[in-house]
Amino acid sequence: MKQWRRRRRLSQLDLAIEADVSSRHVSFIETGRSAPSRAMVLRLAAALEVPLRERNQLLMAAGLAPVYAERSLEDPDMAPVRDGVEQVLKAYEPFPCLAVDRGWNVVAANSGAALLMQGVSPELMAPPNALRMSLHPDGLAPRIRNLGQWRHHVIGRLRREVTVSGSADLAALLAEIDSYPGGSDDSADLGGVVVPLELDGPDGVVLTFLSTVTTFGTALDLTAAELSIEAFLPVDEQTAAALR
Repeated sequence: MKQWRRRRRLSQLDLAIEADVSSRHVSFIETGRSAPSRAMVLRLAAALEVPLRERNQLLMAAGLAPVYAERSLEDPDMAPVRDGVEQVLKAYEPFPCLAVDRGWNVVAANSGAALLMQGVSPELMAPPNALRMSLHPDGLAPRIRNLGQWRHHVIGRLRREVTVSGSADLAALLAEIDSYPGGSDDSADLGGVVVPLELDGPDGVVLTFLSTVTTFGTALDLTAAELSIEAFLPVDEQTAAALR
C-alpha cells in the first residue's frame, strides 16, 4: 500500500482524505500495526486508482483472498465480452480495428486491420504484439511517414501505463520498444486536435488516421478489464476512399 501511495505521490493524509478514513489508520496499515479488512483494502485501492490485478495482490498481501477472477477469453462466461468485442470490430469495418490485452498482444482484429499488417515480418506475428508490429524496423515502421512523432506518442502512452500499473512486464516492453530505431519527435503542433498516424498505402496513396480506444468500463474480470479496442479512423476522404 505504501508503494502505491508513493507512486501516486500522495501523503498519508492525502490518502486518508481521499478514502475518508483517518490518517492514523492508514499509518497503522502501512506499518503492519493494523490488519485491514477486505473492504478497507479495496477502499484504499480505489482511492489510489490501483488496477484490478494489483488490487488482488494487495488483498493477498493482507492475507485475504483475491476478489477479481481471471477467465480465458474463450471461457463460456466470457461470451458477452467476446460478442461485444466482435460487434465493435465489425462496426468499424472497413477501417482497421484491433483488440489488445494488457501487454498489447493482439487477441482479435477485423478485416481492415490487414492493412496494418502488410509487410510485417512473420517473426513479429507469432504471437502478434501491436507495439512490436508498429514500431519494429521489420514491422510497420518503414511505412510510417511521421515515425518520430508517432513513436513519441506511443512510447509516452506506454510509459504512462507503466507508471499507472507498476507492471514489470510492461516496463520490459517499454525498454524493448524504446530501443528500436526511429527517433522521437515531440515538435507536434500543440494546437492540433490529435496525433495522426500517416502511413504509406498502396499505389503511393498517403493514408492518415486518428486512433480511438474503447474499454470495458465496468468490467470485474481481469481479462475484460485489461482489454482495449483500438480503431484507426480516416482523417480525410482520400484515406476513407482507399479503404472502401
